Amino acid sequence: MNYKDFGLVNTRAMFADAIARKYAVPAFNFYNMETLSAILEAARTTHSPVILAVSESAMKYMGDDLLMGMIWGKKFTPESGVALHLDHGGSFEACAHAIELGFSSVMIDGSKLPFEENVALARRVAELAHAHDVSVEAELGTLAGIEDENTHSETSSYTDPADVIKFVEQTGCDSLAIAIGTSHGAYKRKSDDEKLRFDILAEIADKLPNFPLVLHGASSIPQHFVKTINEFGGDIAGARGIDPTQLRMATEMNICKINVDSDSRLAFTAGIRRNLAEKPAGFNPRDYLGAGRKLIVENCIDEIKNIMGSDNKLN
Repeated sequence: MNYKDFGLVNTRAMFADAIARKYAVPAFNFYNMETLSAILEAARTTHSPVILAVSESAMKYMGDDLLMGMIWGKKFTPESGVALHLDHGGSFEACAHAIELGFSSVMIDGSKLPFEENVALARRVAELAHAHDVSVEAELGTLAGIEDENTHSETSSYTDPADVIKFVEQTGCDSLAIAIGTSHGAYKRKSDDEKLRFDILAEIADKLPNFPLVLHGASSIPQHFVKTINEFGGDIAGARGIDPTQLRMATEMNICKINVDSDSRLAFTAGIRRNLAEKPAGFNPRDYLGAGRKLIVENCIDEIKNIMGSDNKLN
């Protein structure tokens, strides 16, 4: 089916407005009914546009029919300002499958490939996607860290500003994910003193004025969730995220989409662990899943307002 049949929108108008008004559209990953409904409640409460991000492993977990059935059941309209995005598509076939299902945006991640192979793969995906009016995100530079089966690397490489014009022109991509010091997973920094490479971001933004730039691996890893998880039986030592102040600064420099996954995972886990520990006789999934869902809502609202700046930006 076409994404328009689901009332979804692609990301082009979203990103143009975000650049013009200097905010970032939140791209929150979801994996089930609780995480999907929590993200949408936060977006609607704050009147924010939102990108619903789904990794390939999350698609396998939910299954195509359940995933798209939940999207259909939400009865979106274009005025809802919701895009459905394939996060870190690892192949042309994965992107083609998402487009066929009704995704309105796809990411092709060829960042580990040699430059010319990355270009060729992204161009092939863009040609297919644009024939269906689907927007395409590509990546240049590599993020370290582990978050999903398609998002793991032991090494990182910053995006080379000298490559970005050629890459965008030759691929035809609609947005570009760049590497300036963010990282996948919950262990993003070794110390609080580490800074994002705003010098690289500034040079890229100068070479690609008004072109949508994207940050992956940009969760802030709220420490109160880490503390709660550890307090109630977890063992997440040394988890540290990206300073929210730095992320907000990035939105002033053409970063118009920020991906958040680990924060929601931490919020969900913290709520469930606390609920099960405080109510040891309880065994109703609605109670403990609902407790986790509540914390995702609260965290997404906080990040929409204080990091993305996308509250009240829904046109």
